[in-house]
Amino acid sequence: MITFILPGYSPHNKEWAEEVANNLKLAGQIRPIFWDHWQDESQSFKPQEKADLIIRHLKGDSVNIIAKSVGTLVAALIAKEIPGQISKVILCGIPTVSEERLKIFREAFSKFPSEKVTVFQNEKDPFASLEEVKAFMKKVNPEIKVRAMPRSDHHYPYYEEFQLFLS
Repeated sequence: MITFILPGYSPHNKEWAEEVANNLKLAGQIRPIFWDHWQDESQSFKPQEKADLIIRHLKGDSVNIIAKSVGTLVAALIAKEIPGQISKVILCGIPTVSEERLKIFREAFSKFPSEKVTVFQNEKDPFASLEEVKAFMKKVNPEIKVRAMPRSDHHYPYYEEFQLFLS
């Protein structure tokens, strides 16, 4: 089993990915992903390219995914392509609930077993409100649980909860 940690867009998310990786005690490999544009600003961030690159490296392995912010879009793109290889998915801080994103999330998670996906959304996340994300996920798959977390920022340090869900 491989556990991928897919962080948000901005460079400070590297710390979050490292913290998640350091706090998980899981069998198998734990791989935080570091986006190219953090090191080289000339690199563009294309979610589909990132998803395709991860899929190519999997070679049939089973995976868990913990994703934050734009990483949730990359996670949905991966789950859409290889649902049979995905064990569990944790989505944190879904940043936008656009119609375009809804289409991708529906393709990825509408038929995905709801007990294998959970969403953590801070009560006052500045990117998308808890209410917006609950309404969005209800359209994606009403059986997927959205967990309200007591923060007013876009930080998701819920390592114990991640561990419990993935164990």
